[in-house]
Amino acid sequence: QVQLVESGGGLVQAGGSLRLSCAASGLTFKTYAMGWFRQAPGKERAFVAAISSNGGSISYVDSVKGRFTISRDNAKNTLYLRMNSLKPEDTAVYYCAGRPTTFGYYYYTGERDYAYWGQGTQVTVSS
Repeated sequence: QVQLVESGGGLVQAGGSLRLSCAASGLTFKTYAMGWFRQAPGKERAFVAAISSNGGSISYVDSVKGRFTISRDNAKNTLYLRMNSLKPEDTAVYYCAGRPTTFGYYYYTGERDYAYWGQGTQVTVSS
């Protein structure tokens, strides 16, 4: 079955950096569009970044543009989220998500667009 496993979360000071990874198994990764979402305490899960199956199209929520970078390595079946200049408001549980697609350049930003989810990894940014 499809499994998505996030790692790389932790506690970091404001201004610091982290790189999240999402290891995928049980799927043909290169045919999946992928995304990152986050859920802050007391809030609903929200879109962070998305990448098309071929990596050619990318989207970010405005609040992370210029600070976060989504990427993927289809040879390693792994999705990444590089997070720089972290702020306390970035504190959340971060989830990776995936969905199969036949459109190599499409990305998806809606939570309902995705069929598979990881268990999440906690990111805490202290001020």
